[in-house]
Order: sequence, then structure tokens, then C-alpha cells
Amino acid sequence: MKKNIAIIMGGYSSEYEISIKSGKVAHEFLDGPKYNAYPIIVTKEKWVLIGENDQEFPVDKSDFSIAPKGIKIHFDCVFNAIHGTPGEDGLLQAYFELLGIPQTSCNHYQAALTFNKRDLLSTLKPYGVPCATSYFLNKGDNIDRAQIVEKVGLPCFVKANRAGSSYGISKVHRQEELQAAITKAFAEDDEIIIESFLDGTEVSVGVITYQNAVKVLPITEIVTENDFFDYEAKYMGKSQEITPARISETQQAKVTELAAFIYKTLGLKGYTRSEFIFIGDEPHLLEVNTTPGLTKESILPQQAQVAGISLEQLFSSAVEEALR
Repeated sequence: MKKNIAIIMGGYSSEYEISIKSGKVAHEFLDGPKYNAYPIIVTKEKWVLIGENDQEFPVDKSDFSIAPKGIKIHFDCVFNAIHGTPGEDGLLQAYFELLGIPQTSCNHYQAALTFNKRDLLSTLKPYGVPCATSYFLNKGDNIDRAQIVEKVGLPCFVKANRAGSSYGISKVHRQEELQAAITKAFAEDDEIIIESFLDGTEVSVGVITYQNAVKVLPITEIVTENDFFDYEAKYMGKSQEITPARISETQQAKVTELAAFIYKTLGLKGYTRSEFIFIGDEPHLLEVNTTPGLTKESILPQQAQVAGISLEQLFSSAVEEALR
């Protein structure tokens, strides 16, 4: 019997449109002989199944079921394609755990931890994971620009602490630019992180559970036309994503080992994509994404393709691992 799979997409953050694209690709490759795939859009206003002719059917949040023809449909598994809150920060993971419905991303604690850049870096530093120097601010804190520059130097990056797709991020070259960058970051989150600039080769490393084993995918080198890998570079063709990355065997071995170590140490599952910058041969961690982009042009599907894994195999594996 075919399994019923809910593909959740949308979300409450600025990454809504990107999530919709990821969800549509997942639906294209999951709806077939093995699965009945149902596209479900989650917003603050409503949770709905999108049926034929874009007809909407409400989701019963008490048990996460639908009844498009008056007959209740329950789901065997949830495929999570929501970037940002509530699909990447642990809220929906906790909800599905309470309902006992398997889902494809990591568990609620790991999602909340990795989505919070401050907490993630603080957790991993005692393990010796190299990171940039950081300065933290909460909305309402006194802002001492001289103190910030003294700690992290210039240029530096100002980031929303809990946001993705480079929303709320700025590269600051002069102290006078700090206030505008801080204001921009606070528009996305009430916590921000300011980090020292790491001048080196940037790479993205996909780590997934595939066929019941942790697998590090071929590494992608990020070469941006812009000042850094911002939204325009990520989604509007202003960058090159080169897979496999043009790095040395030593660098490849070190970042592969470190990415797998982070995945296992944090107890992650499903898809992840971690970003690193090399200083010499040493990879420095920037962040870990637990619901990375899944469009055909996104980095993780590109890496899977180089590894000989089709999108159908990639998505089906995530469902099978969740059901396992």
C-alpha cells in the first residue's frame, strides 16, 4: 500500500518563497508509485492542503489530518521543506514528535540548537571546532561600536542570529556602517551576532543519512561575484557553485571529517548543509542548515547528483529513513 506523505512548505519567515519552490520539487519527485504526496502550505494565517485547481482544504491541527473529500486522511510521514520558522527551529518538529508522526528533518532540540547561531557555536567550541570571533547583541542593548570593532575587527559580518538565506546580513567595512547593519539585522530577529571576517575559500558540505548510514556528499566551493555570499549571490545567479570544490586533498579530508563529526556529535539526522571557510588548511564553521534548499538548482541536490544520487532517490531515502 502506498504511504501518505505530507510535504510541508511555506513557513512564517522571509524564506517563504524559497520554501515553496523546494516543496514543489519534492512533490514532483515523491508523488508516484511508492507515495501519495500531499502539498501542504503552512502560514501564520492557515495550514492548508493545495488540491486541484489550487483549491484549499484546511488541516486539522489536532491530529495533522486532512479531509478533502469528507474522508479523513492521516499521514505516515511528513517531508519537511520549510526553511526558517517554524520548520527549521524545532517548533514543528516538537509538534510532530508529540503526535507521533515521523518527519524527515532532525529532532526538535537539534533543530532549535542549529537554528540559533550563537548557541550552535557555543556548543561546538568546547569540542575544538574552529569558528570566527563573535560579539552578541540583543535588541535594547547598549551599542558600543568601538568595543565591537575592538573585539571582531574590520571588516566584519553583522547577522540576524536566527535567520537563513542571508536575510538580515551585512558586511561592514567601516565603523560608521555598523549602526545601519545592526538595524537591518534586528529587522529579522531580536538577537544578532557580529563575527570577524574570515578571508579564505568558502565551501558548503552536505551531510545526510542515506541508506541507513551517515554520508558526506561531494563538497561545493562558493565563488561569489558580490562582496560575500548574499541573497543575490545565492538565488540570482551572482555566484558560482563548483562541485567538487577546487581544494587540496588535505583540506577535503579535514572538512569532510569535521562535517561528519558535527553531524554525529549533535545527533543530527536527515539533510544538513554546513558552511565553512578555510584559513590555510583549517576549516572554520559558519553555520549548519537542517532544512537546506531542495530546488533543482540548490547546493545539496547538486552535490547529490555528483555523488550519483538522483532527486527521486534523495527524497525517497529521506522518507524511508524517517519511517525506519
